[in-house]
Amino acid sequence: MASKGLSLLTWVFFVHLAGIYLYTRGFLLTRLALSDVNRCEDGACTLTPTHKKAVVLVIDALRFDFLSPHPPEPHSPYHHNVITLPQELSASWPTHSFLFEMFSDPPTTTLQRLKGITTGSLPTFIDMGSNFGGSSINEDSFIGQMRRAGKKIAFMGDDTWTTVFPVSFDANMTHAYDSFNVEDLHTVDEGVIEHLFPLLKDKTAPWDLLIGHFLGVDHVGHRVGPDHPTMRTKQQQMDDVLRRVVDLLDDDTLLVLLGDHGMDRKGDHGGDGDHETSAALWVYSKGPQLQHPKAAIPTHLLTTRFFPGATVANRHIQQIDLAPTLSLLLGLPIPFNNLGTVVPELFWHDKAGKDYTRALSLNARQVKQYLQTYRDSASGGELDNAWGDLEGVWQTVNSDANVKDQDAQWLAMTTYTRQALAVCRMLWAQFNVSLMTLGLVLLVTGTVAAAFLYLQLGAVQDQWETWSAGVRRWYVSGVLSGAMLGFLAYITVSRYVKGLGLFEALLFGSALTSSLAILASTRPSLSGLSPRSLMSLPLPLILHALAFASNSFTVWEDHVVTFLLITSIAASALAGFSAPTSRLRYRILGFSALFAACVRLMAMSTVCREEQQPYCHVTFFASSSLPSPPLPVLALSVPVALVLPWILKRFLKISQSDKGTAAIMLPWILPGTLLLGSAYWVLEHLDSSEAFGPEWAGALRLFRTLCARSALGGVIFFGYALWWLAPLCLKISAETRAGTQDKKQVTVLGFANAYGAPYLLFWCLFMGVLYPATQLTGQIVLALAAVAILAHLEVIDSIRDVRSLEAVFASGNPSAILEPDALNVPSIPLRFSEITPLALLAVHAFFATGHQAAIPSIQWKAAFVLTSTLTYPFSPLLVVLNSFGPHFLIALAAPLLALWNVAPLPQPAADVKARANVVRAALGMMLYHATLLLSSAVCSAWLRRHLMVWKIFAPRFMLSALTVVVVDVAVLFGVGVGVGRVSGRVARMFAAMNPK
Repeated sequence: MASKGLSLLTWVFFVHLAGIYLYTRGFLLTRLALSDVNRCEDGACTLTPTHKKAVVLVIDALRFDFLSPHPPEPHSPYHHNVITLPQELSASWPTHSFLFEMFSDPPTTTLQRLKGITTGSLPTFIDMGSNFGGSSINEDSFIGQMRRAGKKIAFMGDDTWTTVFPVSFDANMTHAYDSFNVEDLHTVDEGVIEHLFPLLKDKTAPWDLLIGHFLGVDHVGHRVGPDHPTMRTKQQQMDDVLRRVVDLLDDDTLLVLLGDHGMDRKGDHGGDGDHETSAALWVYSKGPQLQHPKAAIPTHLLTTRFFPGATVANRHIQQIDLAPTLSLLLGLPIPFNNLGTVVPELFWHDKAGKDYTRALSLNARQVKQYLQTYRDSASGGELDNAWGDLEGVWQTVNSDANVKDQDAQWLAMTTYTRQALAVCRMLWAQFNVSLMTLGLVLLVTGTVAAAFLYLQLGAVQDQWETWSAGVRRWYVSGVLSGAMLGFLAYITVSRYVKGLGLFEALLFGSALTSSLAILASTRPSLSGLSPRSLMSLPLPLILHALAFASNSFTVWEDHVVTFLLITSIAASALAGFSAPTSRLRYRILGFSALFAACVRLMAMSTVCREEQQPYCHVTFFASSSLPSPPLPVLALSVPVALVLPWILKRFLKISQSDKGTAAIMLPWILPGTLLLGSAYWVLEHLDSSEAFGPEWAGALRLFRTLCARSALGGVIFFGYALWWLAPLCLKISAETRAGTQDKKQVTVLGFANAYGAPYLLFWCLFMGVLYPATQLTGQIVLALAAVAILAHLEVIDSIRDVRSLEAVFASGNPSAILEPDALNVPSIPLRFSEITPLALLAVHAFFATGHQAAIPSIQWKAAFVLTSTLTYPFSPLLVVLNSFGPHFLIALAAPLLALWNVAPLPQPAADVKARANVVRAALGMMLYHATLLLSSAVCSAWLRRHLMVWKIFAPRFMLSALTVVVVDVAVLFGVGVGVGRVSGRVARMFAAMNPK
């Protein structure tokens, strides 16, 4: 029986994976990276170098306002006007020192930004995923050009550089440090300082380019945010380093200071918010001046921008402009794939701007050559729509009128390079519509087939075994025959469908054919529809799915979900008013009120998307700029960890199910696990805030690591082992009846909840796994979610009693109510309206635990719960657990809808009926999230040319896709392991009690 339910759910999971794979293959494309190199044997494609050497210092996450002489209002004493040397020298030596704000293309992760800085090329939407496992750069770069010119490069700092340039740096002058230990604020910076100054002092050191990458500012931002005394201390250190570097700088050495990206108000980055994409650039020449004192640069060549909150506009460039600029200043060719434009101020060496004209001409011709090569490549068709306009602009570059009018020529060349950049930004947002269509077809047919299975499953509960065996034959044969049809399609039509390989054809054929087979074989009866059944129509799901058609509703989805979740229990509340007994009325209304209260309290925890400002206020953290827990949360963390197990035990006590394993698990194992999980984050706060001083950092790191490891190790190796050996929550006693010698009376306490109670313990153990990976505010949210689930289960149980009473009264035999199992009717199928609140609660918990459908909300701190450094596979798994653990946890509770307070009588019929409802509950949970996935995919495809597609719709689609995978795995794990073990032990218990 278990295999039939699991195989059905596994098939649905397979169709989901197939649809997601094909759609994302068409929706999220990576660009074609050309391996061509800009070779310049005759020197005709470069300029005479202005400097013999260059020092490039990268301060990770150096946002522009950290250097700006006109920071935004109100000024922060922690990160404004702390690094002051750049603004001082720019004011004193205006022709030798220039300060710029750079736009760093999203994703604002270090690996992608280093690629952009060194190659001048652009990332794509999914490039961020490689930040944890970056590969070497295969494109032309100014680092590669330095090596081809026989120059030597010294490097020290963030080891991301040695990942992308594994053989480019001189072995004797390379000192790389781990870049992902965000809790270490000083080791990398001190390592850079240790090796930087000896090379600057040694005038015979054989380096031509010296790169130093500091990480402290970025790590301080991640740990405590920009508005913290630690940030001021770190920036003061950086200012001191810069002053020492300038003192040691030779006249023929160019100094370039930059940030690879910025940071948001909490100190994080990765997305496309204004604060994340804003990076600083300072260029300083101690010797030759960079700009002629009487230079009159036309204003149309200079772009300005107001930093958010600033009252003075600042000079604004693209970060990729650094690649062509630095290359030409050092006498190197511009990298072949570059799309940046040279910075005018750094080439206006004479009053007329002749050097700038030469630099811009080389720049424009390099961009033209790159576009032409791309046009001639296998992906060149992507340029078709824009090629005519680009060629038209290029003609103006070479026109006689523009050649004679220098200002017009500058404008034409600048327009061409900037238009090429704009076209390529759109180009690498191109879509393979064919693969997207195939994916959508699978998502549609798979969702409809799952809905048919769900409806049919509610009508065949007594024949569950026979029906499931017949359905399995259909979808297994559909998969096999579909694979053969897919192979034939690959042979015949793959040449006409872009991107359709053999694997894609086999996948599409097997998934589509099996879905169509289910639709043909499963015909749910609609004859039972009535006005009363309208209560079961999935109106919250319909509204939730329709919300993705609007960017505003998608942005405010956290508020939309709260409304839908409260609305979803309206039907239950109405049932409470009409319940036939006062006890049932009080139970339904009381537990519905408890559910609503938990939902509202969870909604008090928020993080804000950039688009929600200024109407949103962060409550998950202490403030929008301090990523530490609020003081009330710190005070409540320990009491919540102690009270939650007690509440769980009180709910089990209602059915006398707090016996057996529950008597050990709830008073001892679970409280210990939750306390250790809370202790980790309390100690993390004390460590990051330096409450006891920096000298305690090592001890606090050790203690909290031990707490996290003890919590996870205890629940995995002890808690699950105990549950596996003895999952039941029963107390069995036997006594001899009075006056008899051979007859005994057996009393089983907890019998009425023999399925639900042990599965709840199984669920609680996963909550123990999730707890240490969740920050303190999120832990309180999870506790509220647990109480909400239990309240909903009690409401469903009471409504089941109401439906049973109504069925008895309608039968015309009211005396049947006196039968022992009159109210135990597991054969009554679940309604979708009873599954909907749980599915919505999963989405609500995701938002309330500090997440949004946006990259900046990822809580990178979770990666270091078990270790102080980035450790595979644990660090990525912990980030995934932190992000999608709430979805997994609540989806894992879906079988409880069918098992809660369902007694195993009569056996084995009750077990069969319970399993049918379990599969239906799991299928309903999968169906809800699959419908959201389908809606987000349709809306993303339909609105793929929308201005906000990559900012709003694409991230929401990716969240939906990952959520479906997580939810599907959760219900498969719950049904296969949890339900299978519980039902097996219950069956063996009956066999032992009834040996005949």
